[in-house]
Amino acid sequence: MTESIKGIILAGGLGSRLYPLTKVTNKHLLPVYNKPMIFYPLEALVQAGIHDVMLVTGGNSAGDFMRLLGNGHAYGLRSLSYAYQEGEGGIAHALSLTREFAGDSKVAVILGDNIIEENIKPFVSKFRKQKKGARLLLKEVDDAQRFGVAEIRGKKIIRIVEKPKNPKSRFAVTGIYFFDNQVYKITRNLRPSGRGELEITDVNNSYIKQGALEFDVLRKSWTDAGTFESLYRANQLARALSYPSQAKRS
Repeated sequence: MTESIKGIILAGGLGSRLYPLTKVTNKHLLPVYNKPMIFYPLEALVQAGIHDVMLVTGGNSAGDFMRLLGNGHAYGLRSLSYAYQEGEGGIAHALSLTREFAGDSKVAVILGDNIIEENIKPFVSKFRKQKKGARLLLKEVDDAQRFGVAEIRGKKIIRIVEKPKNPKSRFAVTGIYFFDNQVYKITRNLRPSGRGELEITDVNNSYIKQGALEFDVLRKSWTDAGTFESLYRANQLARALSYPSQAKRS
């Protein structure tokens, strides 16, 4: 029997770096080329064979996600559940809200502003075979200081540093994570960072301490969409994915 993996999309936050675009709506409802941003992580999960998903959001636009996505059936989901995050508790806090939904299953977690060219199904398959722990997807980038950065020794990540001024590598931790069920014990024991939030980097570093963190490197295009520059890149990537022949000519 194939081990169950449930999908989680984290789409909270204020999107303050995209103000005033986010003054009247959630960042993840903004258009990216010809679709709402939230469609891209949802499609990535469905393409990978994950059909039970929970979306975590917050703020005044939370109801708009339900109006847009409904029960998820129109988008290839078997079930789509919702959770509401009050305030700005951080990514790890948002993840902790999905514990009842996950049950005993492993989880594939995607931040709602990820636009990815690569099919993540092969990585999901690797994670299914992984007996325990977590798995991250990395991407080599030019602006690593914007992300959590993986310090790699041999075939292992030895440390992840959040938004370092002097990155030890160019390998950014993308917003795509795979966790076993132990992640909920880890989030329960986290302490808030200096920002007052529960940090996903602390979750990943906990797995590193246990020697239970694996990783893969994305070879095709990927971007987040959290700043004006990366939102612009996301639109370019989405256009290229929708109309590859036109993108080559432009």
